[in-house]
Amino acid sequence: MTATTRQAARPPAAAPAAPPAAATPATTPAHGPALPEPRGPLSAGVLAALGGGSGHLDDLPARAGTADPYGEDLHLALYVLYELHYRGFARVAEDREWDPELLRVRRALEDHFLAALRRDVPAGRTVDEAFGELLVEPVEPAGHEGGVAHHLQHHGERWQLREYAALRSLYHLKEADPHAWVIPRLTGAEKAAMVAIEYDEFGAGRAEDVHARLFADLMRDLDLDDTYGRYLDAAPGPALALVNLMSLFGLHRALRGALVGHFACVEVTSSPGSRRLAAAMRRLEAGAAAERFYDEHVEADAVHEQVVRREVIGGLLASEPAQEPEIAFGADATVLLEDRLGAALLEAWRSGASALRTPLQPEPGPAPAGSGAESPDADPAGA
Repeated sequence: MTATTRQAARPPAAAPAAPPAAATPATTPAHGPALPEPRGPLSAGVLAALGGGSGHLDDLPARAGTADPYGEDLHLALYVLYELHYRGFARVAEDREWDPELLRVRRALEDHFLAALRRDVPAGRTVDEAFGELLVEPVEPAGHEGGVAHHLQHHGERWQLREYAALRSLYHLKEADPHAWVIPRLTGAEKAAMVAIEYDEFGAGRAEDVHARLFADLMRDLDLDDTYGRYLDAAPGPALALVNLMSLFGLHRALRGALVGHFACVEVTSSPGSRRLAAAMRRLEAGAAAERFYDEHVEADAVHEQVVRREVIGGLLASEPAQEPEIAFGADATVLLEDRLGAALLEAWRSGASALRTPLQPEPGPAPAGSGAESPDADPAGA
């Protein structure tokens, strides 16, 4: 290329710089989950603030300290605030995730919830003490004849299976997301092992095998709406508390040991529980996708159990031995909240009532004979 050609090919001089543009306003998504209905003054204040109404947040931290730490109101408020760190809500600006006033309220709610958990689970346990019981017998609510998975496997009706899936969708449609927060807080062997497990949870690189997608397929088999957050209004407090526990542990670096303990508890108890639920899906003819979700967890989580105990917990204890009581606390807190949810479900179902705050719509069309598809919402007296 000649000098003349190079001169001709030179781009024109840049135009004078434009004056700095005004700051781009925070994105306000038009689509996404709708804000739920409040359940008390705490959730009403949070929802009013997020909805652009006249809600005031100033008195909510003080109110949080006197609320039921396991109650509907506190856990809906906390769930909504945590959801800002996941997918947010329709017509709520994305920058509210880090709103200082909302974070102040969230901290008060968290502190009250965490204090109750530390009060109500055994203190200072070792990892062997916390996990020894789980390795002998799967987690089941005491006094309830084997717990929810056992009930659904042997006695449950299809409408109860649908309620169970609707409640679990609050977590399973974002399965493994809360646990991913611990990855940058780990090092060495425990970090590598945690990433390996999460890789499986996220489909091992295949979108169609992401566990959240598999659960959405399960929901469609059961004629449930698989829209993210669809059943938030229907979920009772114990279901919200269990999902909030994951977010609480995940969002705080100081609780990394508790998150590892929680995650290990889930993996250790998942395989036997999933085997029972897979049997329930087959007995009630839930469908191939419904069966696949739990069959997948029977196999995968049996392997994950070994990895999480030996490499994730073992690695963390090797690098940070002071985390042992926190790991045990995370497992024990998980058992406590699973027991509370299981007891609530079984108490309702055994009385013939829905365990949801708003019963599900009946499945379309006639149910197969003997499927037990008649649900309380089909009978006004049971709603």
